[in-house]
Amino acid sequence: MNHIKKSDAKKPNSNFNPKKPVTVITIGAGARGNIYSDYALRFPNRMKIVGVVEPNPIRNQRFAKKHHILEKNCFKTWEGIFNQPKFADAVIISTPDNLHYAPCMFALELGYDILIEKPVSPTEEECRNILAKAKEKGRIVAVCHVLRYAPYFIELKKLVTSGAIGELISINHFEPIEHIHMAHSYVRGNWHDSKKTTPIILAKSCHDMDILRWLINKPFKSIASYGDLKWFKKENAPEGSTNRCIEGCKVEDSCPYSAMKIYNKKGIWNYVFDFPEDESKHEDFFKEQLKTTDYGRCVYKMDNDQPDHYVSSMVFGDGVTANFAMEAFTSYHGRQTRIMGAMGDIVGNMETYTLTDFRTGKVTTKKIIVEDSEQYVSHGGGDAALVADWVRAVSEQDASLLSSTIDVSMESHVMCFLSEKSRVEKRMIHV
Repeated sequence: MNHIKKSDAKKPNSNFNPKKPVTVITIGAGARGNIYSDYALRFPNRMKIVGVVEPNPIRNQRFAKKHHILEKNCFKTWEGIFNQPKFADAVIISTPDNLHYAPCMFALELGYDILIEKPVSPTEEECRNILAKAKEKGRIVAVCHVLRYAPYFIELKKLVTSGAIGELISINHFEPIEHIHMAHSYVRGNWHDSKKTTPIILAKSCHDMDILRWLINKPFKSIASYGDLKWFKKENAPEGSTNRCIEGCKVEDSCPYSAMKIYNKKGIWNYVFDFPEDESKHEDFFKEQLKTTDYGRCVYKMDNDQPDHYVSSMVFGDGVTANFAMEAFTSYHGRQTRIMGAMGDIVGNMETYTLTDFRTGKVTTKKIIVEDSEQYVSHGGGDAALVADWVRAVSEQDASLLSSTIDVSMESHVMCFLSEKSRVEKRMIHV
């Protein structure tokens, strides 16, 4: 196995030293907002957070304290920010999906550059309106398609573009959500109701549609999609189950989706609970969350509607085909890719890839090593690289430094909208 040396894995804009840091307002201080904003803590000479919008008072206060934000620049609603004269270079929009549109349009009108979490907005019309407004105002809008910045996908893109496998014929791409992640985000969590937020193909997998379009680099032609909600339904609730895991459920101990186990204070998913600083109060606080929030409810008795398995078949220009599958019921996560060319193929899983050259018979396997601290390697290292490029693009007012501007993100969003239309209407959709 040929290992990529640490120095070969791109370190985000390591030679970028602006005259002054880009000043940023973060709208939405949840998990993603904190991940993107934390870049300022690691590179204070490049980016400085000067304002926050967050309705949750605990999150608002903790975020402000972490970034030393003046009290006058801390707001509960985005309207408060835009009632002030412009006081930053840019904004990060990391609110829930259905709350992207209005603050984004106001920010563009006032002349802010923007980093917006994916998806851009829940409807195609709103996405197109944002694109039009960005063009009208001449602003930079980067979409958080972070996989484009992951070293793994950058390597695959280079191989396909260089002709290492000859003419591209087809791609099979697989996204295993992992069963607990599915239950957390799309059964109990913020995205459990597609009508109030966005369909799962857009909320979770617009990353993947974007990667397919990026790798293939040919116009999207048609799609046929299938999938539904098969397991997380009331009729599959085990005998003896209760509406909440904490209410004496007789199968809680053996249930893989027990909230008692998933959200305990040692779990990775309890970030959704804003535990008090006083650790002696954690146990009582935890129990209260299980009694009062959706995260304590039985996964079989939620009002969820997102499909738990989803497949799409697509055709692009020159007859290139792609298959995409998103599956909830896996014990693992991390995208897996198979790329077929006329003269070779590539098989990869975000951590390694194997390139086979049909012409020579040579087989090369490489391991991707992301050079970064443990807490900053999400999305295969893409988060850090995305923010770095965005900050530089804003600093130098050069959108060409970005791989994921709203211009290039529009087609993959349209792919998602048409995919869901195909699934719901049970028919092939031609573009």
